[in-house]
Amino acid sequence: MRELGGLRQEDLSEMTGLTQSFLSMLESGARRLTNIDKIVRLLDGLDAPVELTGPMLRSARGAAAPPR
Repeated sequence: MRELGGLRQEDLSEMTGLTQSFLSMLESGARRLTNIDKIVRLLDGLDAPVELTGPMLRSARGAAAPPR
């Protein structure tokens, strides 16, 4: 996992593909992270372990889809 100490919004933007302005609104509480695609982009950019994402995000991140 990457070291996250001292990251600027611009750094996180580069890592995740989310805009700096969107990240700023998240940080200030002006926006909520509710869009599943943006959640997955954030987790992928932070190299979050798949084991921590739960079954719904595992299929979105390329693992086998859970049975329906």
